[in-house]
Amino acid sequence: MIMRLLLLSAIAGFTPMSAHAQEATVTYKSLSLDLALDAARVALADCQKRGFQVAVSVVDRFGQPQVLLRDRFAGPHTPPTATGKAWTSATFRSTTTDLNAISQPGMMQAGLRNLPNVVIIGGGVVIEAGGSVLGAIGVSGAPGGDADEACAKAGIAAVQDKLDF
Repeated sequence: MIMRLLLLSAIAGFTPMSAHAQEATVTYKSLSLDLALDAARVALADCQKRGFQVAVSVVDRFGQPQVLLRDRFAGPHTPPTATGKAWTSATFRSTTTDLNAISQPGMMQAGLRNLPNVVIIGGGVVIEAGGSVLGAIGVSGAPGGDADEACAKAGIAAVQDKLDF
């Protein structure tokens, strides 16, 4: 028994600590409220120029809402749908259009559609910079997910130069 303990402690002494230890803290970038608001305002304005009444939501990297804007004539379903699209995009690190394509009935990822809070309709886009996910933007209310996504991308494009570091 003593030999076994000595052998185990000798083996443990030669095992690199980094293989078992993790960092105690992590550092990550996050969107400022001003930047999130700027992206949402541009996305809303882009949709308004196209004649669409929408809601726009910007969430942080964890899917927590930072900004929600709703055009006065946008439907009552648009705020939670925009937030759901943004949450889905942020948490899955993908556009909701791409998630829609890979989660059709009969496909391996079809079960994604049944998860709580997931909204797999075009219009959710990840906000990234320097290889890091900073959050996501979701737009709801245009006459199709492709139009929602175009407005979301316009919002991101407007602030992209401030995101790149």
